Amino acid sequence: MEDVVRYYIGFNLVPGIGPLRLARLIERCGSVAAAWHADETMMIASGLDARSMAGLREVRQRIDLDGELERLRAAGVTPIAIADPRYPPLLRMIPAPPPLLYLSGTLTPADQRAVAIVGTRHPSHYGREVARRLARDLASAGMTIVSGLALGIDTIAHTAALEAGGRTIAVLASGIDRVYPERNRALAERIKTSGALLSDYPLGTPPAPLNFPPRNRIIAGLSLGTVVVEAGESSGALITVQFALDQGREVMAVPGSIFSPLSAGPHRLIRDGAAIITSADDVLAVLNLDQQTPLHDAPLDIALTPEEEAIYGAVSAEPQHIDVIGRAAGQSAAATAAALALLELKGLVRQVAPLYYARGR
Repeated sequence: MEDVVRYYIGFNLVPGIGPLRLARLIERCGSVAAAWHADETMMIASGLDARSMAGLREVRQRIDLDGELERLRAAGVTPIAIADPRYPPLLRMIPAPPPLLYLSGTLTPADQRAVAIVGTRHPSHYGREVARRLARDLASAGMTIVSGLALGIDTIAHTAALEAGGRTIAVLASGIDRVYPERNRALAERIKTSGALLSDYPLGTPPAPLNFPPRNRIIAGLSLGTVVVEAGESSGALITVQFALDQGREVMAVPGSIFSPLSAGPHRLIRDGAAIITSADDVLAVLNLDQQTPLHDAPLDIALTPEEEAIYGAVSAEPQHIDVIGRAAGQSAAATAAALALLELKGLVRQVAPLYYARGR
């Protein structure tokens, strides 16, 4: 396989030769090695245009394939060609799958139980909590969480999957050595230990606007279905949805407030037939999967004072202001603040924003 993958690495550096053209060239030549060494007659017979032929000739003269393979190894990156048994089966099933993937981390058979969680880079408190809970519960149920490492919903989904002890895959719109955004570099390192970073772009490729739609296509292709949490009418998350539809995968959406512009995308999807998602159980039902582990919280076995019990009973999954919680529990402001601080230490509540709290489990 190593002898084969080096040629895929070479072709991935040739501008103008994408999955379809490469597939035609390999079919005409009989193998990827023969395609790499194709003469002009064979290139023309395979349908390559003058620009693609010139690009292939230039790269063949310039690139040392063994050197490129060694460069990947030195960077801790594994190239996986479409002919490799390790290539993700779900992705191989889509039209024109990427011929080569760059992997940092690990892929496992368990990743065939994968779902994409995508959405806005600027979620509301509600959207953050929904994404966190869905990713956490789905990861706990044995699902691999796929997203794009962007700020907002993507980051929350990856992080929650890791915190649940599950697997997550981040697909990059850049070279795998050019993590974007930079502030998610530490998260990317964590993902490598419990999942994978994937890209179909060569090392050193910077993030660029044109790179994101192909990235979204891979996110959808790796997943049995795509869940949209919050997204405006022009959100890039809806591009992922279109790819999922084109690939025959399930599309799901979380309903939100009718007053929020971030609900416009999910509500349009629901109107057009997307499944309504209110819990991880809904996702598993849409995908016709059995949960591998219980989704629901175990009974509390942590001793609480009467004040803490009252406050905990008033805290919901949706973030609430500390004053609202205190009034609902019938507690003073001081007693509410003290109880919330202790509940947070016990892992039972989370401060999701200044003075706003939600249940931690």
